[in-house]
Amino acid sequence: MAKATSKELYEFKKTLKELSGKRGKGTELVSVYIPHDKQLSDVGKQMRDELGQSANIKSKSTRKNVQSAIEVILQRIRLFKQPPENGLVLFVGMIPKGGPGTEKMETYVFEPPEAITTYWYQCNNEFFLEPLEHMIEEHETYGLAVIDRKEATIATLKGKKVTILNHLTSGVPGKHKAGGQSQRRFDRVIDLAAHEFKKRIGDHMNEDFLALEELKGVIIGGPGFTKEEFVKGDYLNYEIKDKIIATVDTSYTGEFGIREVIDKSADILNDLDVMHEKKIVQRFLKELIKEKGLASYGENEVRNSLIMGAVDTLLLSEDLVAIHKVLKCPACGETKELTVKNEAEYSKANYRCEKCNESLKEESSLDLIDDFVEKAEEMDTTVEFISSETEEGMQLLRAFGGIAAILRYHLG
Repeated sequence: MAKATSKELYEFKKTLKELSGKRGKGTELVSVYIPHDKQLSDVGKQMRDELGQSANIKSKSTRKNVQSAIEVILQRIRLFKQPPENGLVLFVGMIPKGGPGTEKMETYVFEPPEAITTYWYQCNNEFFLEPLEHMIEEHETYGLAVIDRKEATIATLKGKKVTILNHLTSGVPGKHKAGGQSQRRFDRVIDLAAHEFKKRIGDHMNEDFLALEELKGVIIGGPGFTKEEFVKGDYLNYEIKDKIIATVDTSYTGEFGIREVIDKSADILNDLDVMHEKKIVQRFLKELIKEKGLASYGENEVRNSLIMGAVDTLLLSEDLVAIHKVLKCPACGETKELTVKNEAEYSKANYRCEKCNESLKEESSLDLIDDFVEKAEEMDTTVEFISSETEEGMQLLRAFGGIAAILRYHLG
């Protein structure tokens, strides 16, 4: 599956948020995760076995609801010859809408943005979302290296997964008791061996890290001065060297040293996403104060800029809550677009056609964020979701209505 678009990721997160709020009366909400290589005939067989075992559930209503959910799952998996590339996820169950007797069957079937590796069947009073929640955690890849004169270990960190790529040993001689010319000769041998080892480390790091599609940063650790000498020296490709975000002191080398680098860099790694957001908003603000700056803000202005194809990067606040509606006159066909805070606000008003005074009918309704993301994707515009955890993020929400844009060209 191709890399998920901004819209797909946003919708996936939105679905997860919606699913996390669902609760059943009893243990009657069914979650099924099916990897790509799992035979659907085997899944069907297990579902039929579960259908038989569910007859032993004491509560009549829970028994009926579980059986209904399993039957829906059996119907849905028959629609597939095999699971999609990333697998298949099904969430089915009776969700109460109010008091007793208000339950309604809800069914969610989709391919997740990343591959499922484990088959799961679970029945509970809430849907089993942990594997999907892990997918939306930050998964940028960081390059790690821990270096001293004796050894070096190269690794990557992606999400919570650490992968050791290489472990090198130097063969650099240790201390010696020679004096005079012998000592100087020994020092030259040691310096040359150390230089060659650092060069070998650099070659391996270049090979390992340049092959990565999305390397966000490199962190180098070690117990002595070798790491500083390595960073200052000409051992790394400039692309890798430019991505060094920190050097940290460690007590260990090897795999223990890598773990120590991660522990000591936790604050740095957490701050990087915040810094990314801050930089984007600051870029927008700098453009805003220029005489012919490439900036636009506010719902109507940004919408018009998007339609013209003038938006390079669209900034949307994660806390933006509103609904965009298109209304149409049934008599003359005149349309009207409007944005309301919620459905309650919309239902209070009686919108009429300005031409013939007929009551307007709702043609379409979409969350405002969905509406903007959809238009951005049509225009190949990058979408950045900005949290309100930073001063810049709060400024975007409060001062600019949570909608801003960095433009491709100036609009006169």
